[in-house]
Amino acid sequence: MTGTITRVPLARPIIGAEERSEVDRVLASGMLAQGAEVASFEAEFSEYVSGRPCVAVNSGTSALLLALMAMGIGRGDEVILPGFTFAGTANAVVLAGATPVFVDIDPKHFCLDPRAVEAAITPCTAAVIPVHLYGHPADMDQLMAVAARHGLAVLEDAAQAHLAAWRSRPVGTFGEAAAFSFYPTKNMTTGEGGLVVCADTATARRVKVLRNQGMMGRYDHEFVGYNARMTDIGAAIGRVQLRRLPRWTSIRRENASRLSMELAAARIDSAVSLPQVADGADPVWHQYTVRVRGRDEVAAKLDEAGVGSAVHYPNALHQLALYRRFCRGRAPGLPMAERASRDVLSLPVHPLLSETDLSAVVAAVCRAVPN
Repeated sequence: MTGTITRVPLARPIIGAEERSEVDRVLASGMLAQGAEVASFEAEFSEYVSGRPCVAVNSGTSALLLALMAMGIGRGDEVILPGFTFAGTANAVVLAGATPVFVDIDPKHFCLDPRAVEAAITPCTAAVIPVHLYGHPADMDQLMAVAARHGLAVLEDAAQAHLAAWRSRPVGTFGEAAAFSFYPTKNMTTGEGGLVVCADTATARRVKVLRNQGMMGRYDHEFVGYNARMTDIGAAIGRVQLRRLPRWTSIRRENASRLSMELAAARIDSAVSLPQVADGADPVWHQYTVRVRGRDEVAAKLDEAGVGSAVHYPNALHQLALYRRFCRGRAPGLPMAERASRDVLSLPVHPLLSETDLSAVVAAVCRAVPN
């Protein structure tokens, strides 16, 4: 008879008594839709993005979409984005009426390659979306320089990068706008939700109108909008989570450092490539993502050992049938994006991991990888 395996999950939402108490308080108030809690959450999040105006919405994808629309990006425009990211980034571009143009990534850090961006620019290019993938900031110095040379708008996809920084400057403060996500397994959550960080109050006002059926005042519809509001229930959860986020981020960094140190000491580098941090980057480790030889077999062995893992992401976007129609005439070859989709595997790094859990992850990886 075998014993029960103690599982180490890849991710787990952290919801405690304080979040539940705040939800009960909002429920008792009877004011459940977008209201004072949302306004307070927006103001408190703004403190982490250099005081820029923030607009809370119902998802990270809505944040991207409304930001694009508020920036005037739409039909006839091309938007450059990495071919290796979550599909929500590309979905927002298409839903805005623009055309996604997929380019390759930097193989060391999985973020948008500035040289690939510049090579893809055409007279129709209107914007670029750097994705701070896995919580590692993109090279915003080079990307902003490319955008400035060609007059392009910049929308940061910071869905996985709460509190990350590039050369000590918070992500979300470089472009005309930025989008954050508060999905349950993100570094902080509102249950489900998103937020747009705006460079100016005029952009923030447009996002506010777009999220609320095209109106700022009640029944004063300015144009066609969406119902993309965040609830006060979600904002109340988010306010508690935001207070805890700095500590959780510190723990993620400690966990990532330990994983890298112990996996490096195990001398399995012939089978596993550890994540690298760029000079000037201060990542927040939404995912601790390695490259693994024989990835799928290793993932299966980790599962048998009770260690959670996941592939983020198994397909480069330009390879999906859904997006091939946008590649006609371009025939993009994105070897780094395609390679990443074959190699990457995310390991547990979240703040709830114990010392025993971290040791179990390292031991399981060492046993699972090919010799």
